[in-house]
Amino acid sequence: MKRLVIWLALFISLVACRKESGSDAATTTTNSSASSKPSEPRNLKLALDWVPEPEFGGFYAGRLSGAYSKRGISLDIQGGGAGAPVVQQVAMGRADFGTVGADGLLTARAQGADVVAVFATFQTSPQGIMVHASRKLVTLEDAFKSGTLALETGLAYASFLKKKFSWEGVKIVPYDGGVAHFLADPNYGQQCFVTSEPIAAKKQGADPQVFLIADSGFNPYATVVITRAAMIRDEPELVRSFVTATREGWQSYLDDPEETNALLHRLNPALDLETLSAASTAEKELIAGGDAAKHGLGAMTKDRWQTLAGQLKDLGLIEKLPRLEDVYWTDPK
Repeated sequence: MKRLVIWLALFISLVACRKESGSDAATTTTNSSASSKPSEPRNLKLALDWVPEPEFGGFYAGRLSGAYSKRGISLDIQGGGAGAPVVQQVAMGRADFGTVGADGLLTARAQGADVVAVFATFQTSPQGIMVHASRKLVTLEDAFKSGTLALETGLAYASFLKKKFSWEGVKIVPYDGGVAHFLADPNYGQQCFVTSEPIAAKKQGADPQVFLIADSGFNPYATVVITRAAMIRDEPELVRSFVTATREGWQSYLDDPEETNALLHRLNPALDLETLSAASTAEKELIAGGDAAKHGLGAMTKDRWQTLAGQLKDLGLIEKLPRLEDVYWTDPK
């Protein structure tokens, strides 16, 4: 009887140990499961220098397709407008990324803004001069020989054109942002984006002819994505993920812009779907050609930055040539 009591006590003790061990195992499994739970998405803001239009289509397409979210990024895209202080927002940390022209970036850096280019959307600048085809002009220079031309003379490309061509035969007037004067006067020309004013003018019955300013030798990258130098230094993997997602988004938009254009129409009802479709078609080669055809969408080269910096210095828009390694990010990966 005594042995039976002893064996019974041992059996109860063994069962208790197994239960305790099982409880620990369950706890360990639970803790392991908790530690492997995906982290919350990183909220990032992209500040645009203009309103939602096809020139920004790839960013919206990347958000729609999940290119950002699958890399742990929740992207807030903030529309801009005339005079949008994108560089200041990025430099002060109010936005993580922003879009500017390459010439604007170099000018801002010369003024002390420590911002860096990480992605160049337009390989060929979409800036142009629009004239009536009935004038039968042959070259961009011809647009400065007669008639009236609306320009923002304070912009870098205008300074370049003034130095390159004689303006003696043309009447320069302020650019007002629309096409009404162009439609009313067959001798009227104006600055334009190939994705905007020519499409609007043609839709209203005009026959515009566009000369790209890039063909004159002044061809800065456009819709350049910038970020703070500190972000590249402190979080290179995050910047890399953002750039990769942006490239994927732009490829998606170039392949099939329809869904994104529907979103752009909702965000900017002034642009109908026909106009959006025409704009996305007009910009495709400007984005996918050039350096992008050789090195991938968003590519940048030292030669292009060096040429632009030299032009701005010659025009007196910057005092000295920058250290190019500080201007754009060369991913070390």
